[in-house]
Amino acid sequence: MNQQNTEPKNQQISSAGSLEDLLAPPALQVNPSNLQIGDKFSRTLFVAAYPRFLSVGWFSPIINLDKTFDVSLFIEPSETGPVLKKLTKKTAQIGAQMSEKEEGGYIRDPMLETAYQDLESLRDKLQQGTERFFRAGLYITFYASSIKELDDVENKINTILESKLIYSKVAVFQQQEGYTSTLPLNLDKLQVHNSLNTGPLSSFFPFVSADLTSNKGVLYGINRHNNSLILFDRFSLENANTVVFAKSGSGKSYTVKLEVLRSLMLGTDVIIIDPESEYKYLNDVVGGTFVNISLTSSNHINPFDLTTPGEDESPAEVLKSNIIELTGLLKVMLGQLTPEEDAIIDRALTETYASRDISINSDWRGKQVPLMGDLHTVLKNMQGAEKLAIRLEKYVSGTFSGFLNQPTNVTLNNNLVVFSIRDLEPELRPVAMYILLHYVWNLIRTQRKKRIMVVDEAWWMMQHQEAGAFLFSIAKRCRKYYLGLTTITQDVEDFMKSQYGKPIVTNSALQILLKQSPAAIDMVAQTFNLTDEEKFLLLESNVGEGIFLAGLKRAAIKVVASYTEDQVITSDPAQLLEIEAAKKELAEAQK
Repeated sequence: MNQQNTEPKNQQISSAGSLEDLLAPPALQVNPSNLQIGDKFSRTLFVAAYPRFLSVGWFSPIINLDKTFDVSLFIEPSETGPVLKKLTKKTAQIGAQMSEKEEGGYIRDPMLETAYQDLESLRDKLQQGTERFFRAGLYITFYASSIKELDDVENKINTILESKLIYSKVAVFQQQEGYTSTLPLNLDKLQVHNSLNTGPLSSFFPFVSADLTSNKGVLYGINRHNNSLILFDRFSLENANTVVFAKSGSGKSYTVKLEVLRSLMLGTDVIIIDPESEYKYLNDVVGGTFVNISLTSSNHINPFDLTTPGEDESPAEVLKSNIIELTGLLKVMLGQLTPEEDAIIDRALTETYASRDISINSDWRGKQVPLMGDLHTVLKNMQGAEKLAIRLEKYVSGTFSGFLNQPTNVTLNNNLVVFSIRDLEPELRPVAMYILLHYVWNLIRTQRKKRIMVVDEAWWMMQHQEAGAFLFSIAKRCRKYYLGLTTITQDVEDFMKSQYGKPIVTNSALQILLKQSPAAIDMVAQTFNLTDEEKFLLLESNVGEGIFLAGLKRAAIKVVASYTEDQVITSDPAQLLEIEAAKKELAEAQK
């Protein structure tokens, strides 16, 4: 059957009828097992049979399919009196069958006994008023661009339902009635119902979102699906690592600062590598340690420092590990090395430590470690290393000497420590982040306690293979040292282009995605297996809104802070100016 609109396209809309014609599809073809609506196809299924037991949320896999479909659930309450009479009659019939088999000497029939017990239990609940009886019809209309795609969607839905012992059928020769029944018109044209009591019927409702509320942890925000609290302990997952992806101005630093503030209240130590001094005000409010790293700063970290060996480590293992990590640092500093230069660097580092009587064959604990200048001296006197010595010279006696060629004078004895590298040249930022991570990592290995380490703008490190490899090694190993690594980036494309970008994401059990740019959304969707609806949500989110992914659970989140917290963690320039003005007014009033 074809229904076509024969009105001219340029006819003016002058009545409700012409508006309906304009909104209606150009043609509707009704087939026994589908409808063709314009250039789309639809098919309606109805659920014909249910198992003895329905689990909560059994319908959620259907609702969460990444397909276009409509669902209608018609529920009609039944009078309890007539239902009780029918149940009593059915109970008597089954009881008679059981007695007849028992008198005939047959063995007991478990199916009859189970049915008898279910009927008796249901009769009791109906009589007590704790349950009611209903007739329910469930219809699903799905859409596709071709018959083949329609068949594929039907097979997928049937597979999900049959895995739960629920059986559906196509509304053959009733497709138009089925389509009408799933429109928002409250018209049940199919009238295919099943009798169900309150308990099983309640399991139909698919409005179930991931429950991310626990008895302990940090309040991250509000679940936008059901307005519940997202209260979560990242250390309860297989690892405590977190990645935060968002475009600039979407609230990623705000989100992380809020987590840091609330984690500190719960006794978790936090170490932050801050490229833009965004965490200084938070640090000052909570009484943390702020370490400014720059070419003229009085704070220095010597990359040659050796950590105290742990109970399961020997001094030789610690020294070898440090030489390997120093080789990675020098590759970041000097650029790509040839295999010959790599071998020279390895030998030079060993000789540099040996110049201070530190070797793998001796117990070096308590001895003074060398400086970058000592390595430069060794390279100058080593055959074939002259060019390497020249390339290293600017870090020893040139412009960058004040940064790298000094003994360590920084101590980390506070619950919050912030390393700011804002005043460093862009060329030095990856080097500084590598050194700081190396220093902090050595500290963490020495003293095991609950900590979070935040690396903001991690894409700086991902630009260099060795720096990315070092960050990835921390992400893999930090779990056994009770550490959670938080990696933040706004440049998703640069981060994921690195060969270590996706492995770091894979090794982060907690993932927070805030508002994304259209240019990056496809890469984010591919990385995190997002549906089209989730992609749209990230594109349309406001500041502080996005998706919270914890293991296999995910929920739409809105980050919410109290007024006091907001004043401490805000990154909004206009709000910061207001806070500064208020502080000046208060200072003048106190005078």
